[in-house]
Amino acid sequence: MKPKDKIIIASGTTLFAFAKEIDVKENITVITSCVKVSFTLCYHPSIEIIQLGGIMRKNSVSVIEHYAENILESLSCNKLFLGVDGIDLDYGLTTSDMSEARINQQMIDAAQKIIVLTDSSKFGKRGFCKICNIGKIHHIITDKDAPVHMIEMIREKGIEITLV
Repeated sequence: MKPKDKIIIASGTTLFAFAKEIDVKENITVITSCVKVSFTLCYHPSIEIIQLGGIMRKNSVSVIEHYAENILESLSCNKLFLGVDGIDLDYGLTTSDMSEARINQQMIDAAQKIIVLTDSSKFGKRGFCKICNIGKIHHIITDKDAPVHMIEMIREKGIEITLV
């Protein structure tokens, strides 16, 4: 991350783990729907947090619905860090909840660069609700067990992939 970045961090266990690893020296702003992410980052002196408001989704400890969406409509951010329940080359990125899909779509519209953080088990899977086509994203960060044939096909679409 760069100084003065304005980033969005979506909800989910992978994004919560990501938030725990953020260590920046320069000031950044984090916009998030996830209360756990806000709570994790709130003690970091270089991070300003914008906690989206709305109806609490208890299983993900995140907010959804129109209050959060209205805030996102007025923002322009450098990056979005997004988690998914499925990545299907034909259908796109998916999640298990309709309201979560909607807020993820709003986050995508508010960000200049879309970075998906996911483990290899999500490749070739479809969740209940579509977030977006795969062509909307710029970068996927996943583990080394991701299926090689899918990684190659995604790279052919011009999407950067980092294996960790």
